[in-house]
Amino acid sequence: MISSQKLQKYFACFSVSVVLVADLAITQKAPPAFAQTLNSSIGNSVTFSCNDSEATIKAKNGPKVSNGNTAIYIGYQQVSSNNKNPVTIRFNSGIKSWCRTDYETTNDDGTGYGLYWDGGNVLYGVYSSTGSQTGNDFRRFATGRWLSSYGSGGGPQVAVIAQINPANGQVNYATFLSSKKPTDGKTNSLLVNKLSWNGANLTVQTTSWWTPRGANTNSMNCTGTSPYQYTAVFSGDLTKVNSASALTCR
Repeated sequence: MISSQKLQKYFACFSVSVVLVADLAITQKAPPAFAQTLNSSIGNSVTFSCNDSEATIKAKNGPKVSNGNTAIYIGYQQVSSNNKNPVTIRFNSGIKSWCRTDYETTNDDGTGYGLYWDGGNVLYGVYSSTGSQTGNDFRRFATGRWLSSYGSGGGPQVAVIAQINPANGQVNYATFLSSKKPTDGKTNSLLVNKLSWNGANLTVQTTSWWTPRGANTNSMNCTGTSPYQYTAVFSGDLTKVNSASALTCR
């Protein structure tokens, strides 16, 4: 016969074993920790060069998207006292994979200030333009897209949305995104605030000055005070806008 004292010791040991097994099961089921993925980043443009290290560029706190140990940064190079050119760079584990400074090399005062990346093959960059100048700019990528150029006039800052190959930084295609003055038809200012992607369409949320464009690129009819919070939903290839909306505009 087993004494009550021996039974107590037996059940105590059994309980400890159950707890240890349960703890082991929980530990084994816990997912491994990965670096945080940052899909979208839009902010103030910062200056850097292709010769800068990732640590140097990261410290500037400019727009950046990342997946695991890979990060892509966007900004500008100050090429003269009154001219900026956009720059985009990718690092893998701190080692430069590619750097592109050839998207716009004219006297247009262009910068890069936004990115969206799904961590795979879908990468969009947001750039600024202040007018069309002689030479290579985003117009060569925008032929056949929703808006193929800056338009009439110069000075107001507008946006360029570019679809980029994340493997080498090559721009596949791009579109301009701007406002249009109803008085003289000249281009007016537009600033991108947010990008989102649903697998087929790119939604671009912006601040648009008088007057936002409809899906047909013409000026919308607006009431109220400028600027407007304007949203355009692009097809993934940037050939069309599926919908365009702004409060008090139609």
